[in-house]
Amino acid sequence: MLRLLGAFGLTFQGRPVNVSMASQRLLALLALRDQPLQRAHVSGILWPDYREDRAAANLRSALNRLPLGSGVLVATRGRQIILSRQVAVDLHEIYGQVRRVFDQSDEVLELLLVRDQLTVDLLPDWYDEWAVAEQEHYGEIRLRALEKLSEGLLAAGRTAAAVETSLAAVAADPLRETTQRLLISSYLAEGNRAKALCHFRKFRSQLRHELDLEPSPALTSLIRDHHSD
Repeated sequence: MLRLLGAFGLTFQGRPVNVSMASQRLLALLALRDQPLQRAHVSGILWPDYREDRAAANLRSALNRLPLGSGVLVATRGRQIILSRQVAVDLHEIYGQVRRVFDQSDEVLELLLVRDQLTVDLLPDWYDEWAVAEQEHYGEIRLRALEKLSEGLLAAGRTAAAVETSLAAVAADPLRETTQRLLISSYLAEGNRAKALCHFRKFRSQLRHELDLEPSPALTSLIRDHHSD
Protein backbone atom coordinates (compact mmCIF):
# COMPACT_ATOMS: atom_id res chain seq x y z
CA MET A 1 0.00 0.00 0.00
CA LEU A 2 1.29 3.41 -0.99
CA ARG A 3 0.08 6.21 1.26
CA LEU A 4 0.01 9.80 0.02
CA LEU A 5 -2.53 11.29 2.43
CA GLY A 6 -1.12 12.70 5.64
CA ALA A 7 2.44 11.69 4.87
CA PHE A 8 4.23 9.48 2.39
CA GLY A 9 4.37 5.85 3.43
CA LEU A 10 4.83 2.44 1.87
CA THR A 11 3.87 -0.86 3.44
CA PHE A 12 4.34 -4.39 2.16
CA GLN A 13 2.42 -7.26 3.77
CA GLY A 14 1.52 -4.91 6.61
CA ARG A 15 5.08 -3.81 7.36
CA PRO A 16 6.56 -0.36 6.67
CA VAL A 17 9.18 -0.17 3.92
CA ASN A 18 11.99 2.39 3.89
CA VAL A 19 12.15 4.42 0.67
CA SER A 20 14.79 6.97 -0.27
CA MET A 21 13.59 10.54 -0.81
CA ALA A 22 14.30 10.44 -4.54
CA SER A 23 12.35 7.19 -4.87
CA GLN A 24 9.52 8.62 -2.77
CA ARG A 25 9.16 11.51 -5.19
CA LEU A 26 9.22 9.12 -8.14
CA LEU A 27 6.53 6.85 -6.68
CA ALA A 28 4.37 9.80 -5.67
CA LEU A 29 4.53 11.33 -9.14
CA LEU A 30 3.68 8.05 -10.85
CA ALA A 31 0.80 7.45 -8.44
CA LEU A 32 -0.61 10.93 -8.93
CA ARG A 33 -0.41 10.86 -12.72
CA ASP A 34 -1.63 7.23 -12.82
CA GLN A 35 -0.68 6.62 -16.45
CA PRO A 36 2.42 5.63 -18.44
CA LEU A 37 4.93 8.48 -18.61
CA GLN A 38 7.98 8.97 -20.77
CA ARG A 39 11.21 8.68 -18.78
CA ALA A 40 12.41 12.05 -20.09
CA HIS A 41 9.16 13.65 -18.97
CA VAL A 42 9.47 12.18 -15.47
CA SER A 43 13.10 13.21 -15.02
CA GLY A 44 12.28 16.70 -16.30
CA ILE A 45 9.50 17.11 -13.74
CA LEU A 46 11.44 15.71 -10.80
CA TRP A 47 14.74 17.45 -11.56
CA PRO A 48 13.79 20.56 -13.54
CA ASP A 49 16.98 22.46 -12.67
CA TYR A 50 19.36 19.75 -13.88
CA ARG A 51 20.80 19.14 -17.32
CA GLU A 52 18.92 16.49 -19.25
CA ASP A 53 21.66 13.87 -18.87
CA ARG A 54 22.01 14.53 -15.13
CA ALA A 55 18.24 14.37 -14.61
CA ALA A 56 18.13 11.07 -16.53
CA ALA A 57 20.92 9.70 -14.33
CA ASN A 58 19.00 10.73 -11.21
CA LEU A 59 15.94 8.89 -12.50
CA ARG A 60 17.97 5.73 -13.13
CA SER A 61 19.35 5.98 -9.61
CA ALA A 62 15.86 6.43 -8.11
CA LEU A 63 14.61 3.40 -10.05
CA ASN A 64 17.57 1.28 -8.98
CA ARG A 65 17.09 2.22 -5.34
CA LEU A 66 13.44 1.20 -5.23
CA PRO A 67 12.83 -1.43 -2.55
CA LEU A 68 11.21 -4.87 -3.00
CA GLY A 69 13.07 -5.80 -6.18
CA SER A 70 12.80 -5.04 -9.86
CA GLY A 71 9.33 -4.51 -11.29
CA VAL A 72 7.39 -4.79 -8.04
CA LEU A 73 6.64 -1.09 -7.66
CA VAL A 74 7.30 0.36 -11.12
CA ALA A 75 6.65 -1.28 -14.47
CA THR A 76 8.58 -0.43 -17.65
CA ARG A 77 7.00 -0.12 -21.09
CA GLY A 78 9.78 0.69 -23.50
CA ARG A 79 10.77 4.27 -22.72
CA GLN A 80 7.75 4.66 -20.48
CA ILE A 81 7.31 3.87 -16.81
CA ILE A 82 4.17 3.46 -14.73
CA LEU A 83 3.32 2.56 -11.17
CA SER A 84 2.75 -1.18 -10.98
CA ARG A 85 -0.90 -2.17 -10.86
CA GLN A 86 0.02 -4.38 -7.90
CA VAL A 87 0.43 -1.25 -5.79
CA ALA A 88 -2.70 -0.02 -4.01
CA VAL A 89 -2.78 3.74 -3.45
CA ASP A 90 -4.90 5.37 -0.75
CA LEU A 91 -5.64 8.41 -2.93
CA HIS A 92 -6.92 6.21 -5.77
CA GLU A 93 -9.34 4.55 -3.37
CA ILE A 94 -10.65 7.93 -2.20
CA TYR A 95 -11.05 9.17 -5.77
CA GLY A 96 -12.91 6.00 -6.69
CA GLN A 97 -15.34 6.40 -3.80
CA VAL A 98 -15.93 10.08 -4.51
CA ARG A 99 -16.41 9.47 -8.23
CA ARG A 100 -19.05 6.81 -7.58
CA VAL A 101 -20.93 9.13 -5.23
CA PHE A 102 -20.78 12.06 -7.66
CA ASP A 103 -22.19 9.79 -10.35
CA GLN A 104 -24.93 8.36 -8.10
CA SER A 105 -26.15 10.97 -5.63
CA ASP A 106 -28.44 8.53 -3.81
CA GLU A 107 -25.33 6.87 -2.38
CA VAL A 108 -23.90 10.08 -0.93
CA LEU A 109 -23.87 8.78 2.66
CA GLU A 110 -21.31 6.18 1.61
CA LEU A 111 -18.81 9.03 1.85
CA LEU A 112 -19.01 8.58 5.62
CA LEU A 113 -16.72 5.60 5.09
CA VAL A 114 -13.93 7.88 3.90
CA ARG A 115 -14.76 11.12 5.74
CA ASP A 116 -11.70 10.90 7.97
CA GLN A 117 -9.39 10.50 4.98
CA LEU A 118 -11.05 13.49 3.31
CA THR A 119 -9.90 15.70 6.17
CA VAL A 120 -6.22 14.80 5.62
CA ASP A 121 -3.96 16.82 3.33
CA LEU A 122 -2.18 15.33 0.33
CA LEU A 123 1.58 15.11 0.86
CA PRO A 124 1.80 17.99 3.33
CA ASP A 125 5.20 19.74 3.44
CA TRP A 126 5.95 18.77 -0.17
CA TYR A 127 6.57 21.97 -2.11
CA ASP A 128 7.63 20.76 -5.56
CA GLU A 129 5.64 22.59 -8.22
CA TRP A 130 4.06 19.38 -9.50
CA ALA A 131 3.10 18.31 -5.97
CA VAL A 132 1.52 21.68 -5.15
CA ALA A 133 -0.63 21.48 -8.29
CA GLU A 134 -1.87 18.03 -7.25
CA GLN A 135 -2.52 19.26 -3.70
CA GLU A 136 -4.73 22.04 -5.06
CA HIS A 137 -6.60 19.60 -7.30
CA TYR A 138 -7.21 17.17 -4.44
CA GLY A 139 -8.17 20.01 -2.11
CA GLU A 140 -10.99 21.07 -4.41
CA ILE A 141 -12.25 17.51 -4.87
CA ARG A 142 -12.26 16.74 -1.16
CA LEU A 143 -14.10 19.98 -0.35
CA ARG A 144 -16.79 19.19 -2.90
CA ALA A 145 -17.08 15.69 -1.48
CA LEU A 146 -17.39 16.98 2.10
CA GLU A 147 -20.01 19.48 0.96
CA LYS A 148 -21.98 16.77 -0.81
CA LEU A 149 -21.80 14.59 2.28
CA SER A 150 -22.97 17.47 4.48
CA GLU A 151 -25.93 18.03 2.17
CA GLY A 152 -26.80 14.34 2.29
CA LEU A 153 -26.58 14.23 6.07
CA LEU A 154 -28.79 17.30 6.37
CA ALA A 155 -31.36 15.78 4.03
CA ALA A 156 -31.33 12.61 6.13
CA GLY A 157 -31.87 14.59 9.34
CA ARG A 158 -28.47 13.65 10.75
CA THR A 159 -27.68 17.16 11.89
CA ALA A 160 -24.87 16.37 14.34
CA ALA A 161 -22.95 14.48 11.67
CA ALA A 162 -23.68 17.31 9.21
CA VAL A 163 -22.15 19.82 11.64
CA GLU A 164 -19.08 17.66 12.13
CA THR A 165 -18.60 17.22 8.39
CA SER A 166 -19.14 20.90 7.65
CA LEU A 167 -16.62 21.84 10.34
CA ALA A 168 -14.05 19.65 8.62
CA ALA A 169 -14.72 21.41 5.32
CA VAL A 170 -14.53 24.86 6.91
CA ALA A 171 -11.22 23.97 8.55
CA ALA A 172 -9.81 23.13 5.12
CA ASP A 173 -10.95 26.44 3.57
CA PRO A 174 -12.36 29.00 6.05
CA LEU A 175 -13.18 31.55 3.33
CA ARG A 176 -15.27 29.20 1.17
CA GLU A 177 -18.83 30.43 1.51
CA THR A 178 -20.51 27.24 0.32
CA THR A 179 -19.03 25.30 3.22
CA GLN A 180 -19.84 28.10 5.65
CA ARG A 181 -23.45 28.07 4.48
CA LEU A 182 -23.68 24.33 5.06
CA LEU A 183 -22.26 24.67 8.57
CA ILE A 184 -24.66 27.46 9.47
CA SER A 185 -27.57 25.50 7.96
CA SER A 186 -26.55 22.47 10.01
CA TYR A 187 -26.49 24.48 13.22
CA LEU A 188 -29.90 25.93 12.42
CA ALA A 189 -31.31 22.51 11.58
CA GLU A 190 -30.35 21.17 14.98
CA GLY A 191 -31.88 24.24 16.65
CA ASN A 192 -28.61 25.85 17.62
CA ARG A 193 -29.37 29.40 16.49
CA ALA A 194 -26.84 31.04 18.80
CA LYS A 195 -24.03 28.92 17.40
CA ALA A 196 -25.15 29.67 13.85
CA LEU A 197 -25.21 33.42 14.50
CA CYS A 198 -21.84 33.35 16.25
CA HIS A 199 -20.28 31.49 13.35
CA PHE A 200 -21.85 33.83 10.78
CA ARG A 201 -20.40 36.84 12.56
CA LYS A 202 -16.98 35.22 12.74
CA PHE A 203 -17.07 34.43 9.00
CA ARG A 204 -18.26 37.94 8.12
CA SER A 205 -15.45 39.50 10.15
CA GLN A 206 -12.86 37.21 8.57
CA LEU A 207 -14.15 37.91 5.07
CA ARG A 208 -14.04 41.66 5.64
CA HIS A 209 -10.56 41.56 7.16
CA GLU A 210 -8.88 39.28 4.65
CA LEU A 211 -10.70 40.03 1.37
CA ASP A 212 -12.64 43.24 2.01
CA LEU A 213 -15.81 41.41 1.02
CA GLU A 214 -19.26 40.85 2.52
CA PRO A 215 -21.15 37.56 2.77
CA SER A 216 -23.55 36.97 -0.10
CA PRO A 217 -27.17 38.14 0.21
CA ALA A 218 -28.23 34.48 0.27
CA LEU A 219 -26.12 33.70 3.34
CA THR A 220 -27.14 36.93 5.05
CA SER A 221 -30.81 36.16 4.43
CA LEU A 222 -30.36 32.65 5.80
CA ILE A 223 -29.19 33.93 9.15
CA ARG A 224 -31.57 36.93 9.20
CA ASP A 225 -34.59 34.67 8.72
CA HIS A 226 -33.71 32.88 11.96
CA HIS A 227 -32.29 35.69 14.03
CA SER A 228 -32.44 39.46 13.86
CA ASP A 229 -28.87 40.76 13.86
